[in-house]
Amino acid sequence: MKFGLIGNPISHSQSPELFRRAYNGKYDYDLIEGKYFEESYSKFLKGYKAINVTAPFKEAAYEKADVVSGPAALIGAANILVKGEDGVSCHNSDFTGIILCVAEALFPGITIEFYGEFGERAHIKIHQFVRDRLKALEERPKALIVSCGGAGKAAAVAAAELGCEVWILNRSLEKAEKFVKGLPEYRFRTGGLDEFKERLRISDLVIYTAPAALDCITELEKEDFKPGQIFLEANYKNPSFKGLTLARMMDAQVRFIPGRMWLINQAISGYALMTGEAPDIKSLLI
Repeated sequence: MKFGLIGNPISHSQSPELFRRAYNGKYDYDLIEGKYFEESYSKFLKGYKAINVTAPFKEAAYEKADVVSGPAALIGAANILVKGEDGVSCHNSDFTGIILCVAEALFPGITIEFYGEFGERAHIKIHQFVRDRLKALEERPKALIVSCGGAGKAAAVAAAELGCEVWILNRSLEKAEKFVKGLPEYRFRTGGLDEFKERLRISDLVIYTAPAALDCITELEKEDFKPGQIFLEANYKNPSFKGLTLARMMDAQVRFIPGRMWLINQAISGYALMTGEAPDIKSLLI
């Protein structure tokens, strides 16, 4: 079986190394780089069991699928395509990666424990476990999602599925409201990026998916963060939260999750869906 990644550009991707470690070099994993989705998709159909999909092709990948999983259908984007008896199925491990990140922050060691017990479907059990415990709280946790791109939409749905009350802040309010109108069952609330500091102070979970740093980030003080807050930043190449700001977050006892951990947790859940085999989680965490 062969696996790979399609997107443009992807020469910098860490996925081949992560996949090699996940299965100790058992399977081939190629970078299928190309400007046009149809050309890359054709290569997938001809020679691969499953592929990861990254920008700018996640929405196109979703449209190609014969079988759509729940989270991918809600988000309208997919980053995994898998061949099966019923055709090509699509999945969204941005969603499952967030679930694992939050779960591990709340219950350290749960990922290895559940994958050891439940195998490649462990992400479902982890989701149920965390959701049930958050729903048992006297007050619903408040989640803040910054930016409403592909990762932001996945983050919003993941936070809502965990039982959180979700605010989505975006530069284009019209774009955020269009997304929200399509999912009325979640009762998302929206706002502009100028509300970031205000919402930050009262949020239990913050997922920052904006591609660049907001101007106010370097001005944030310890008091702007909520003690015990879980804070996940998507960007692992050029993080917006670093240096003095990150030190102040630590002083406020924020449980900070760097973007690389999101990438690894996407790999843990996504690779299991691609291969049907639970990956070597300890090797991925090295």
